[in-house]
Amino acid sequence: AQARAALARLPAAERGTSTLLGNLGELLRTMSQLEEAKPLFEEALQASRETLGDRDPRTLTSINNMGKLLNGMDQLEEARPLLEEALQARKETLGDRHLDTLRSINNMGGLMHDMGKLEEARLLYEESLQGYKETLGNRHPYTLTLIGNTGMLLQEMGQVKVARPLLEEALQACRETLGDRHPHTLISIGN
Repeated sequence: AQARAALARLPAAERGTSTLLGNLGELLRTMSQLEEAKPLFEEALQASRETLGDRDPRTLTSINNMGKLLNGMDQLEEARPLLEEALQARKETLGDRHLDTLRSINNMGGLMHDMGKLEEARLLYEESLQGYKETLGNRHPYTLTLIGNTGMLLQEMGQVKVARPLLEEALQACRETLGDRHPHTLISIGN
């Protein structure tokens, strides 16, 4: 409610490129209020493209956010060109190992998984995982989550012997770094 009120007070020229607009949309998305988030992400994307251009990091974040939202709304074909655009532009402007690029690779992998394109998803997850390991290390929560997600995908693909070591690695690392009762550890135990 406070974020909505603050947005209402912003001048129209500032509102569209305000981080508050995207942050509120992201909050609503994570709260599964997708229909409420959509107009905020659309406004942020349009204003960013018009004001900042297609290659500005804030525009790329808006493109990526809109793609993730559409994916969450099961509008997979609509999400794909946005996530592809964000990924390609981030690789070109930020490089392959920038965290935003790695998130885009991971998001694209998630979309391919949701579309049933498991081999494409595997390649993207592995690329993202390698980047997270190089950039953040083997024990960072992002890395651990992706190790587990990659293991679960491989299990889904019927590659249980390849999946098991990844799932065991994720569990052991979660226990060592996060403790036995952390939500990520509990998910790893279940996996």
